[in-house]
Formats: sequence, structure tokens, C-alpha cells
Amino acid sequence: MKLSSRLLIIVLLVATGGCKREKRQFRTEPAHASLNSGIQLTGLVPNSASNHVGADAPASFESDYQENAYQLNQGQSLYENFNCNTCHAHGGGDIGPPLNDSKWIYGYEPQQIFASIVDGRPKGMPAFGPRLNENQVWELVAYVRSLSGLAPKTIAAGRSDHMQTTEPPNSIQNSPPKNAFTP
Repeated sequence: MKLSSRLLIIVLLVATGGCKREKRQFRTEPAHASLNSGIQLTGLVPNSASNHVGADAPASFESDYQENAYQLNQGQSLYENFNCNTCHAHGGGDIGPPLNDSKWIYGYEPQQIFASIVDGRPKGMPAFGPRLNENQVWELVAYVRSLSGLAPKTIAAGRSDHMQTTEPPNSIQNSPPKNAFTP
């Protein structure tokens, strides 16, 4: 073997050994128990201090769900597949309350939204807890929060995969959320 072919082989081995693929973890497993054993049913009421009761957001909610474009996209798919648009009209509100404003009847914190999705709410919001696993609920929570501009603009999808009737989530002006009571 010639010196040049040996040198070429060595260079290729060094070059391929130095390449490191990006490690992607598409599906993160929440650190706490499953939905069936960890959810505490609560009597949440609008604009109440007790709204902080319920499922705790995982310690890594921000990085694993809220700041992860893949998880946010999965939440958007779940939102569309479970037909949340029927009541929430792409976040603008219709039969159900709007999700893209600064007034949140049952709270804007991740654990409050989680409880709304899992347990449902009086006067129309069905309980989706039996239909979703915990990971899917947290993906939905991240997407719902992104509808009102609570997700980083660099993470939220620039457009939807279907015809859009509202601004893309990353174009929404972030206004400070507030707990609001509407009769």
C-alpha cells in the first residue's frame, strides 16, 4: 500500500471519529408518577388562591416542553386532533374561553392548565385525562401556553400545517397573563 493511501485512510478514520451526531431525545419521560396514580382531583374555582393545587409541573417543564420545538409541535397536533379548535377557535375563543389573551379563568401556570385538561371544567370543558398520557398532557400545556405568547419566539412554530385563521404562535405579542374571573 502506498503512503498516500495509508495517509488517506488515517485521515478518514480521524475525521469520522471526530464527528459526533446530535443526541435527540424526542420523547422525554416525566419524572413523576403516571396520571392514574398521581392526579389529585381538586375543586378549582375561578380566581381563587387554591388554583395552585393539582399536578405539579415537572422540574424540567421549561426545557423539556416549553422550550422544545418538537414537544410544542406535538402539542399542536394533539390540540388539532382532539378538536380543541371547535370550542377555543384556534385560541381566539368561541364556546370556550380564548387561549391567546392575558385573562386566564383557571390560571396560566403549567400545573393549572394541566389540571384543566385532565379534570375538565364546569360548563363544557371535558376531562381528557383518561384519553391522554402524562407526556401528551404536558405537550398540550406547552402549546396552549404558546398561544398567548408564553413560549420563546424562537421555539414556537412559525406556521401551522393547516390553513391558519390566526397569527402563528411566535407572532403573538406577549402580554402579562392574569387570573381573571368571568361570570
